[in-house]
Amino acid sequence: MTDLIQPHGGELKELYLGAEAAEAEKRNAADYPSWDLTQRQLCDIELLLNGGFSPLDGFMAQADYQGVVDDMRLTSGTLWPMPITLDVTEEFAGTIKQGDNVALRDPEGVLIAVLDVEDIYTPDRTHEAKQVFGSDDTAHPGVDFLLNQSNPVYVGGRLTGVTPPVHYDFTHLRRTPRELRERFAKSGWRRVVAFQTRNPMHRAHVELTFRAAKQAEANLLIHPVVGMTKPGDVDHFSRVRCYEHVLKKYPEATTDLSLLPLAMRMGGPREAVWHAIIRKNHGCTHFIIGRDHAGPGQNSQGEDFYGPYDAQHLVEQYKDEVGIEVIPFQMMVYVKERAEYAPVDEVEENETTMQISGTEFRRRMREGLDIPEWFGYPEVVAELRKTFPPKAKQGFTVFFTGLSGSGKSTIANALMTKLMELGGRPVTLLDGDLVRKHLSSELGFSKEHRDLNIQRIGYVASEITKNGGVAICAPIAPYEATRATVRGMIEEYGAFIEVHVATPLEECERRDRKGLYAKARQGIIKGFTGIDDPYEEPQDPELRIDTTDSTPDECAQQVILKLEHMGYISLQNQG
Repeated sequence: MTDLIQPHGGELKELYLGAEAAEAEKRNAADYPSWDLTQRQLCDIELLLNGGFSPLDGFMAQADYQGVVDDMRLTSGTLWPMPITLDVTEEFAGTIKQGDNVALRDPEGVLIAVLDVEDIYTPDRTHEAKQVFGSDDTAHPGVDFLLNQSNPVYVGGRLTGVTPPVHYDFTHLRRTPRELRERFAKSGWRRVVAFQTRNPMHRAHVELTFRAAKQAEANLLIHPVVGMTKPGDVDHFSRVRCYEHVLKKYPEATTDLSLLPLAMRMGGPREAVWHAIIRKNHGCTHFIIGRDHAGPGQNSQGEDFYGPYDAQHLVEQYKDEVGIEVIPFQMMVYVKERAEYAPVDEVEENETTMQISGTEFRRRMREGLDIPEWFGYPEVVAELRKTFPPKAKQGFTVFFTGLSGSGKSTIANALMTKLMELGGRPVTLLDGDLVRKHLSSELGFSKEHRDLNIQRIGYVASEITKNGGVAICAPIAPYEATRATVRGMIEEYGAFIEVHVATPLEECERRDRKGLYAKARQGIIKGFTGIDDPYEEPQDPELRIDTTDSTPDECAQQVILKLEHMGYISLQNQG
């Protein structure tokens, strides 16, 4: 019998040292090589250390990793569907060896844990993507993160926990697996059904969870993810405020709310099995799995990555091994004649169903349109409106990309002036040359440095967008993957409008006042975009402009009209 096939309240693998030993380890760690944990790694290590990922005792060595990727099995034979790996740069990997201790720190330098290095290996990440996610299509956020954002070398080994990651938000709702188990025992909750969510809860979710708890004759744990989720999701601060409103809709003392610091992979069926194991470790006996659990949406061909009930089928297959009961649910719809929600498979042919998709809900929020009370609780909708004002009040980024000499900076300056004339939002211009001077003066023009420069621009633009301003960016930004990364950073907070200034290379060379193209042709300048370094044209920008036969004012006006069409500005009452 494995650690996972346990009775309710079974053993947890908690990896923290006692207080005295932790202080000693802090002193020892001053001499260890040090790695600053990424956001995802911080989420993973918290659940490794507190037992949420039991039976794991560290980041996976190659044998465990390969078994999980190919067969969903650790080398012990224990079921585990998701690779839990510490990805590092090749440079850092070259500084350590098997048997070393590595100090793992948070971004502020606090020692979280020490890793005893057992294995250093370079994985086939494309193979990992195909096995774990069933695809290498980067339209899948998990695939995109794996192939374009994670580091190329994995380090495996056992962990010794020193300091729990610090959280300053909603501390009264952050309970470890042990704390939840003890809470259930103290309250006499012998049967607990968990509800996983990364979205705000509306009336359909409440009705679904009511029914699930009644069916299981169990108490309910609302257990939302507050680590990394899908890009574009509602931030967890807003969601938790909504959950606190929703909690009041349940009968007193029947339902609890606790936050899970998980970094989701959006892995559909495999992720559902993973979520079930995690809830088992937190003391739950039942787990709700609805339609398209942990689904990432559609692929590049417009097809769903996973079938709507694939996750239910896979968890049902392994439920005895996980040790948790599955409560499958079909999509809940509002039945007009009954004035109540029901599973779609229980609706009669002569009955009228009503529903609002997530896409339609977001559209209504952006446009400031009415949200009917049958769909959402007024207090929840009001909370979300604070976070998501109508488009005309949201921040956004206009990101110009194109060859040197294409006219990006000139159009960007004209656009800035026009937007300042309209008023209503602060406007900031992040011109490529100015950013190079003030933010990236130490960087060269290698691919690595160009990517870093664009990422810096993206970070600043995301902060401007988050705070309701307008960021106008005008770098060359030659690489598609880097632009996609920046889009993801910004779309977390507002709109990203990509404008490809598609002026032909010949025209850009003709305009070249500094003679840069001529020097590149002569080999004096190396790695010049469009000559001996590629420019990857955007495949689907929001707007494409050719400045060959247009003035900067005309081009800027095209952008203005696009922004008005998208709803981010209004030209009404303008002269």
